Amino acid sequence: MVLSVVFWAAGAAFAPGYSQDKVYILNTSTAEPYTTAERTGFQDRIVAEVFKRLGLKGRVEHYKASARALINANEGIDDGVAMRIRDIGKRFPNLVRVDEVLIDNDFVAYSRGLDPKFDVKTWADLKGLTVGYINGWVVFENNVPDNIEEHKVSTPHQLFEMLDKRRVDVALYERWQGLQTAHDTRLKVTAHEPPLAAVPMYMHVHKKHADLAVKMANALKEMKQDGTYERIVQESLMPLVPTKGTSK
Repeated sequence: MVLSVVFWAAGAAFAPGYSQDKVYILNTSTAEPYTTAERTGFQDRIVAEVFKRLGLKGRVEHYKASARALINANEGIDDGVAMRIRDIGKRFPNLVRVDEVLIDNDFVAYSRGLDPKFDVKTWADLKGLTVGYINGWVVFENNVPDNIEEHKVSTPHQLFEMLDKRRVDVALYERWQGLQTAHDTRLKVTAHEPPLAAVPMYMHVHKKHADLAVKMANALKEMKQDGTYERIVQESLMPLVPTKGTSK
């Protein structure tokens, strides 16, 4: 009995049937701080560690075009996607979910400065404010109240430039990409809490790797239990959180 248990554990650790020389690619359309050129972003580190715990090599490939990333993963050109919504498989049936939450995508309201003059805790709190967000972000288009002044832009830098120049009272964006943009533009901001919406995100693999999905989920759970996940969050995301000080 003891021998059989040891054999099973070793087999689970090294994902039998998979090449230890191949680099498994999960793609993404999100940039810093989730992925970086140095491969030190949150997704970079999580994906590499998950595969490492299976005795395999994995990395994240960044695509500027979200649609192309999904097509390549669905067609098996890449081995999966690093961070997508739970039910992306409904539109891309060749993708199998790794059934452990990677991270929640928090959609928040940003105001200028570190001492905001108003609170935004719910969508209703946007009434009376001038709001900006990126064109095509459905979560905002579907939930921003009617009859308020809104401005749609093409890029996050345009969004935060409008906030900096006081053309909008609040900018609506995803938490970590927003804090990265504020950092890049040296703009002091407040991310209002709680988030207006939070969407759990998951890794997915191509169906040819379906038997890896459970192993990857277990590896991610283990990372959360042993502190590795929290350490990666602290090192790759938390430095972007502004500290109280002089507002710009």
